[in-house]
Amino acid sequence: MNRESGSLLIVDDERSIRLSLRTILTNFGFEIVEAARGEEALALARTTKFDVVLLDINMPGMGGIEVCRTLRRNDPRLPILMLTVQESEDRKVEALDAGADDYITKPFQLRELTARLRAAVRRNKLDDDINQIVLIGDVLLDSDRHLVEKKGKRVHLTPKQFEVLQYLMVNAGRPIPHARLLRSVWGPEYGNELEYLRTFIRQIRLKIEADPANPVYLLTDSHIGYRFAESVPEDEGDRVMN
Repeated sequence: MNRESGSLLIVDDERSIRLSLRTILTNFGFEIVEAARGEEALALARTTKFDVVLLDINMPGMGGIEVCRTLRRNDPRLPILMLTVQESEDRKVEALDAGADDYITKPFQLRELTARLRAAVRRNKLDDDINQIVLIGDVLLDSDRHLVEKKGKRVHLTPKQFEVLQYLMVNAGRPIPHARLLRSVWGPEYGNELEYLRTFIRQIRLKIEADPANPVYLLTDSHIGYRFAESVPEDEGDRVMN
């Protein structure tokens, strides 16, 4: 079987959805394994190595959030994407706090779904050492040298601005909830200081974005948090350079 894109565990109690996803995603190079319940998914994950898990948030029995927490506890590196409904902003935050790497809202676009799955697999195969060089578009971050450059010119950031940008760029493509970003950079006693965080994001955008009011790098996930773009489309890249 073609495993060009990776092995994928689909967890959804609706057989029609699993069948549809299997048919589509197999054609995109994924090797598919299915589970109809959370308990079945956990049993499969204990015996099989998966490159990514696509997990429905609402299931009978053990729900998606609990399954996600258990999967994350058993395998901290396993990429987990959760299927959510469009209106459930609180559930999206809950999923991310439970350890999900990303979420896909129903109804979803096929191109977006496959791109998110492939991005999750690709990130997992990269070296996760924090002391690395990350280059996205024209923005370069060198963790070891504590250096940020835009189009080859040094960007001067305060230590905390650097830490915020570093966390987002190392996790590029992933939505990072406000509370997780605050706790990761400032410490476990933080989590509710949203205006504090918005100020830092605004300052960073002024330094790395060509048009801070219309960012192409440091993006806002509405009601969730922030996401650093994993790549900049060519048309956006042209706009940034002009």
